[in-house]
Amino acid sequence: MADEQEIMCKLESIKEIRNKTLQMEKIKARLKAEFEALESEERHLKEYKQEMDLLLQEKMAHVEELRLIHADINVMENTIKQSENDLNKLLESTRRLHDEYKPLKEHVDALRMTLGLQRLPDLCEEEEKLSLEPACHVISKFIGMLLYVLCAKPRVGPGTPKSQNGSRMNEEMENT
Repeated sequence: MADEQEIMCKLESIKEIRNKTLQMEKIKARLKAEFEALESEERHLKEYKQEMDLLLQEKMAHVEELRLIHADINVMENTIKQSENDLNKLLESTRRLHDEYKPLKEHVDALRMTLGLQRLPDLCEEEEKLSLEPACHVISKFIGMLLYVLCAKPRVGPGTPKSQNGSRMNEEMENT
C-alpha cells in the first residue's frame, strides 16, 4: 500500500504539475498577447507624437503666416494714412495756388479786355484740353473734381451754347 500511496501521491503531483503548467501556459499566452498589445500601443503612441509634432509645426507655420499678414496689414494701413496725408497736403496746396491764380487771372483778363483781347480760358477749359491730349496721363478724379468745383460758377444762363472762340460771357462782355 505504501507503493500505491506513493504512486497516488506522484499522480496527484503530476496532475497538479499538469494543471499548473496549463495555467502557466494560459498566463504565458496572455502575457504574450499583452506584450504584443503593449508594443503595438507604444508604436501607436510614437506615431501619435510624431503626428502631434507635425501638427504643431504646421500650426507654427500658420501662426507665422498670420503674423506676416498682420504685418502687411499694418504696413498698408500706414501707407494709406501717409497717402491720405499727402493727398490732403496736395489739396491744400492746390487750393492755395488756385486762390493765388484766380485774382491774377482776373487782373490779366481785365487788362486784356481793355486792349480788346479775349479773356484767357478758365482752368476748367484748359483741364478739358489737357485730358484730351494723348501725351497727358490720367489725372486723378479727385483733383479733376476739385478743379471743377473751384471753377464751377454759372457764367451764363443754362442751355446757352459755347462759341468756338470762347465762352458766351466773352461775347456778352465785348458787346457791352
